Order: sequence, then structure tokens, then C-alpha cells
Amino acid sequence: MKQMKTLTEIVVPQLAESLVSATIDKWLKQPGDWIDIYEPVCEILTDKVNAELPSTVAGKMVKILVGKGETVPVGTAICLVETEGGANEEQPVQAGAVTAAQTTTGFPDSAQDAPMRGRFSPAVQQLAAEHSVRLTEVTGTGLGGRITRKDVLAYVASGAGKSNSAAGAATAAAQSAVDAAAQVRSSGLHLTETPRLPKIEVEGFAGAGRGDSFIDVTPIRNTIARNMRQSVSEIPHAWTMIEVDVTNLVLLRNKLKDEFMKREGINLTYLAFLLKAVVNAIKDFPIMNSMWAVDKIIVKRDINISLAVGTEDSVLTPVIKNADHKNVAGLAKEIDELARKTREGKLTLSDMQGGTFTVNNTGSFGSILSYPIINYPQAAILTFESIVKRPVVINDMLAVRSMANLCLSLDHRILDGVICGRFLQRVKDNLESFNQESKLY
Repeated sequence: MKQMKTLTEIVVPQLAESLVSATIDKWLKQPGDWIDIYEPVCEILTDKVNAELPSTVAGKMVKILVGKGETVPVGTAICLVETEGGANEEQPVQAGAVTAAQTTTGFPDSAQDAPMRGRFSPAVQQLAAEHSVRLTEVTGTGLGGRITRKDVLAYVASGAGKSNSAAGAATAAAQSAVDAAAQVRSSGLHLTETPRLPKIEVEGFAGAGRGDSFIDVTPIRNTIARNMRQSVSEIPHAWTMIEVDVTNLVLLRNKLKDEFMKREGINLTYLAFLLKAVVNAIKDFPIMNSMWAVDKIIVKRDINISLAVGTEDSVLTPVIKNADHKNVAGLAKEIDELARKTREGKLTLSDMQGGTFTVNNTGSFGSILSYPIINYPQAAILTFESIVKRPVVINDMLAVRSMANLCLSLDHRILDGVICGRFLQRVKDNLESFNQESKLY
């Protein structure tokens, strides 16, 4: 059977209902390069999150249609990939669509009788990537010929993908060496690598030795500006602060952190304990977990904590969903996972949506006092400041204690000083209640 070459368009997908356009930030593949299915071809910028755009087919890139820095609407074709189509058929694929011939490209002929052969779940894709397995080489045993996790594991166990796995292991080892060289900061959130700096174009008068610098406003920075302006202009902000004695918490973390690292392979941060204290306080004061809706106040049932994560050129707020269902160890794992995704630029729109209350670990860069802007349309945001040793009066005697400030900005349309004062006091009590007997699990 003669295989005909088919040109397939890779298009900008509809990542979210509100997304209407995206900007090409960097091309990861160039004309002439081979592209595996689901392999990233470029990095795109949206007003929500930066993301890698994967190929929907396997083949050779033949042409780039949208240049670096160009902004195009959703559904626009950005490049052409040459694939092997069916016999004596050469039919271009419409934007956003994949024909049956392309879906089964690269699979054995028997796959023609398996309508689900070319559809993969995210779990299968991730497992295949971890073991450097080409899914076109795996036989599917699931419904309609679909490849399951068991199929991928069986393929790896059979040794068929030994060479690929070895290459993947070498790559993983190299990456591990890089990661080991960059120590994770104690907050567990901020980047361990030097973040990419904003693009700067320097202009000046002819003959002048220096000039002003101009920084292009990225879609994310534009969204930050819009949201901050909306928050400040629409929300009547008020601010309050309380200091907390975290001496016992410091002792507890020092006692458990090494064992936790050996057991889980991740850093046990103060932030995990703070989130547990905040979540338990929100349970007692549900109005803190609310939003303004003009003629009513919406009190959210789920407690989804947004974490403000700062880089050199933006602030992202990934979300820990259903934080009230997690213990301290579970929260520590979520923090580490979000930190990893942030470092690798892998945050998805799902990671960024649904937050109901924001926490910012400003103490990780030495701040002892801050006035945060509310993450619109939430009702409040809390910052955890730097832990410092200070002389404190206890029973008319001076003692050196580890102290930290908690700063809360509130929407005065919804919240008042009394309820917020009680909420902060409850967070304080929860933090100070940690002792040497406290459990992580």
C-alpha cells in the first residue's frame, strides 16, 4: 500500500473559554525537525499562563506560519507538519481537526480496526514520557484498541523500549544533576533557577552613551496589571496584622524535616504548617472564604488556597484544591508539586483556577511587614512574614522567641475588623498549638 504525504496544520487550541488569542514566545522545533506526537513544538503566552503547545501528529515540520512574538486568535494554524496519510489520498487537514488517517499514522495496519487506538489519556502520555516510549510502538488492549497504563508498563517490562528507556534515564540523570546543584529555597515555592528576565530593548539618541530601556508587556503582565487595577479600584481594602510566636513550630520542623525528606523526598516547609492553620481557621470562619456578587455574598463551599508565587517578571497564583481535605504532609506535597511545575513552566490553566483564599509567603525573601493587594474577586489575602528571633515579655520576664507577623488585607464590603481579628487570632492559636507531639499525617 503506497503511503502518501499529508500536510497537517497545528493550530492554537481553545485552552479555556475566556481565551481568545495567544502569543508565540519561542519555537522549540524548526523546519526539517522530526516531531513525535504530543512533543512540544513551541511555547505560547496567554493572559492566564505560559504553556508548551504539543503536536497532535507525528511527522516532519515543513513550515512555520507564525513568527516569534506574533499574537494570533485561537484556531489559527501556526505550522505545517508532513505526515504519512492513507493510500493514494492526500487531503489537507482543516484547522483544529484530525482525520482518521492521521489519527492512526505510524500504527500497525491492525490498528485500522481499533477506533480508539490513537487516543491517549493524560496518565498514559505522562507514563510514556517518563519511560521515553513511543506510543506508536505499543499494542493497545483497552476498549477499541486504546492503550492503557498496563500496556505501557508491559511494553517497558518486555525490554522492547530498552534503548529508549536508557536514553530517557540518561536524560533524567542529567536533569537530576542539574536539580541537585540548585538547592530549593526554604519556602518551597520560589524558583531555584535564575528566572528568565523580561526582554529589554535599549534606545537612545545618536551618539549618546546610554538611553532608556523599554520592556515589552507580556500577556501575563498585562493581565496582572488589569487584575490589580480592578482589585484596587473596586475593592475597599483594609489591613490588619498580628504577631505569632512560632518557637514551638520551628522546633517541630527541625525535628521532622530530615525524616520527612528521607521518606517523601521533598522539603518540609513552614508554609505547609501555615496553610493547615489557615484552612482550619477558615472552617471556623467560613465568611473569609467568600466573594462579592453585588446583591449577595457568595460563601464558597470548597476551600481552595491560592499561593502567590513570584518570579522576576510576574506573579502567579497556582491553587491547592480542597486544601481542607489534606494534612500537613499532603499540603507539603502540593506545595512541592506546584514549585516543580513553576520551575519547569508546566503550570496549566487548571492549576491556576478556582482559588477562594490567597496566601503569600513573603517571609521567604526577608519581608517582615507587607500590605498585600487582594486577589480579585476573593475577599482576603494573608501574608506570612519572615521568622525572626526577638526579645518577648513572658510572665514579666524577657525571653528570646522566634516570632513572625501575619498580615491580612480584607474586602471591607464583606469583612469587618471584628471577624478578621477573630480569624487572625484563630490562625495564631493554630500555629502556636503545634508542639513536639504534632503529627504530619
